[in-house]
Amino acid sequence: MFTGIVEELGEVVAVEQLPDAARLTVSGPVVTSDAGHGDSIAVNGVCLTVVEVSGGAFTVDVVQETLRRSSLDKVHEGDRVNLERAVAVGQRLGGHIVQGHVDGTGVLLSRDETGLTRFALPHRLARYIVEKGSITVDGVSLTVVEVTDEEFSVALIPTTLELTTLGAKQAGDIVNLEVDVLAKYVERLTTPHLAAGVKRRPEDNGSQGGAHLEENR
Repeated sequence: MFTGIVEELGEVVAVEQLPDAARLTVSGPVVTSDAGHGDSIAVNGVCLTVVEVSGGAFTVDVVQETLRRSSLDKVHEGDRVNLERAVAVGQRLGGHIVQGHVDGTGVLLSRDETGLTRFALPHRLARYIVEKGSITVDGVSLTVVEVTDEEFSVALIPTTLELTTLGAKQAGDIVNLEVDVLAKYVERLTTPHLAAGVKRRPEDNGSQGGAHLEENR
């Protein structure tokens, strides 16, 4: 579990292609200061398991499912990445609840002089995003300014632009997106009840006032 508050900018120092996977080695002296084998570190918002720590760098294996769903399949040696260790119990939750389970990728469309930044997003994710709600972009917890079925915008403060990879992103760059997990649970739990919970009353058929719905008890 993470909070979307980036701890440091790391650097990819090695990329090794494996059968149906990739092995990344990332330099990050802050996140490796207390990291060990089996710990979780979010890399650009993707929760990955540490397999080795050495000399201020850590190594992770990225499986095919993660490569397919995230931008990590396009990462190269020398790329900068956002890093965050898993949150400790009792620590302040500075952002929002982030799992590090990327839902899909978006595309940076534009950023103006005030930091207002627009991203295109997959249509299937739009229903989970609400104005003033939370979204994770490349591991950064952000507040949504506006949202449509095709895009959303966030306001990036100077500190975020300076201390994360978002400051160096250009129009057309791909980013990892994770929507608020609470929205997905609510949808999962309510969908069966919404589908079966109402019915049209027979006496309302053909009425001028439109359909009236009642609970299906």
